[in-house]
Amino acid sequence: MFKDSYNIIGVMSGTSLDGIDLAHIILSVKDNVWNYEILECETISYDASWLNNLRNAVDFSMSELEFLNHNYTKLLGKIISEFIHNHTIHNLDAVCSHGHTILHQPKKGITLQIGNLPEIATYTHQKVVCDFRVQDVRLGGQGAPLVPIGDRILFSQYEYCLNLGGFSNVSFEQNNKRIAFDISPVNTVLNFYANKLGLDYDDKGKISRSGELNLQLFDELNSLEYYKKSFPKSLGIESVKQIILPLIDKFTISIEDKIHTFTEHIAFQTAVSLPLKVGKLLATGGGTYNDFLIERMQFHLPHIEIIIPDAKTLEYKEALIFGLLGVLKLRNEINVLKSVTGAEKDHSSGIVY
Repeated sequence: MFKDSYNIIGVMSGTSLDGIDLAHIILSVKDNVWNYEILECETISYDASWLNNLRNAVDFSMSELEFLNHNYTKLLGKIISEFIHNHTIHNLDAVCSHGHTILHQPKKGITLQIGNLPEIATYTHQKVVCDFRVQDVRLGGQGAPLVPIGDRILFSQYEYCLNLGGFSNVSFEQNNKRIAFDISPVNTVLNFYANKLGLDYDDKGKISRSGELNLQLFDELNSLEYYKKSFPKSLGIESVKQIILPLIDKFTISIEDKIHTFTEHIAFQTAVSLPLKVGKLLATGGGTYNDFLIERMQFHLPHIEIIIPDAKTLEYKEALIFGLLGVLKLRNEINVLKSVTGAEKDHSSGIVY
């Protein structure tokens, strides 16, 4: 499907569980240069029942996961259809949907994004491109992160592209290759402890700012095995539940101190991860609203210019890039880079329904 302009919807649900992001996007290409315009966009929050299911699904049985996948595909189809109807969107080339990651254990050859069943096309009455990670894992890759090819194509003016979501990930060019990897958990941990205080999240980092650094916890977090690994590497919710939270909860300190120490840990690991500590860094994702986290990152990276973009790009960059991945799949062009995931080859990933 070779055109010079594509009318699409990008759909993304991240591990921070802040909702389903939908963005109506126009992607255009001329002389191999891509441009984008984000039109209508919206985030649909999960209700309490869905939040509970998605938080606990990592421990579900196979039959429970199948049931959840069916119901989530139905939910996603309904939400996408309502978005199309409410914004009077016509003549779509495709809906490009990530789904929601439940299991991610690439070493075992396992990755599961629910919401990618064939029925999604029936529910939406649209062509749907989805399930972008499975093929990469079959090719020996991490199945993540997938956003970096979009960083290269759409945001090449920045030395670094950093996303602060449920986990943080970074991408950059090194020796003419795009390098990318997950850095650390972010909102999966910060929101967990904010929830214990009866809050959805740490608004602007106010809780973190009120706490104090526990040096022993900080040192133990920084000593975790994951940070010693070289890329490609990626994180899943399993590591948060099995390693990070038990480590933090060994310490009988206040929740404020836990959040403060983990925020410092995120900022420190971000700085450690960047090979050159100069240039422009594009920061996106919900974590960019955490003023204290951004301040601590700037402290550890004094020669980096941290740039926070317009609200639509900040909040919907991942939906935008999964839209681009879907379009590249329709064009049968490479949308996953082996230099990023560790797969045996670059490839065009995703399923078209």
